Amino acid sequence: MIPLLFLVVFAEGVVAFLLLVKIGPLRELVIKGLDQVKVGKGPATVKTIAGTMSVILLSNFFSIVKIQNKGAKIGTMTPMDQVLWRTHLLEASLMGFCLFLGFLIDRMHHYLRKLMGIRGTIGASKEEIERLTKEKMQLKEKEEKATNEMKLLQKEVSYLKENMNKLKLESEEKDKRVETAESHVAALQKQSADLLLEYDRLLEDNQNLQTQAFGYRT
Repeated sequence: MIPLLFLVVFAEGVVAFLLLVKIGPLRELVIKGLDQVKVGKGPATVKTIAGTMSVILLSNFFSIVKIQNKGAKIGTMTPMDQVLWRTHLLEASLMGFCLFLGFLIDRMHHYLRKLMGIRGTIGASKEEIERLTKEKMQLKEKEEKATNEMKLLQKEVSYLKENMNKLKLESEEKDKRVETAESHVAALQKQSADLLLEYDRLLEDNQNLQTQAFGYRT
């Protein structure tokens, strides 16, 4: 069993090393392999193996304590007990190291997965920031364009206001001229009416004079 434990410790050490140090695509392959182990019945199998190893570890620990107590009672350990004690101690050490490396690999895999998720989120956030920055620049360009157009429109409005004021002044002047002309026309019409009345009176006087002159002749 000891060679198998050495092999397991070596394999776990290699996995832990590959998780710690990125060597080409090996870390990604190890992470994918651990993902497959944690899918389906994998977690239950791993827990069963870990539980079995923990039971064997406790059994070895009790055997070590038993051998030590036996040696303490007789004052020394027999060569067989020494061999058994060393064997149990080596097995317990290897099992404890296997369990520790397994726990370490599980935590490293968990946190690496979290780190990869955070990096993916950060990458997406960077892309979103870049997109928002581009949109901000486009909006700024549109704003500058709109500002320039607004300035042009303000200039046109000012020009139209000036023209409107000029036309208003010209219209007021023309209104004054029209009023003056209308007053002049009214005065002329009054004068014409007076002249017509005077003309009618003169015609009447002329007619009277002609009548009187005709009477004198007869």
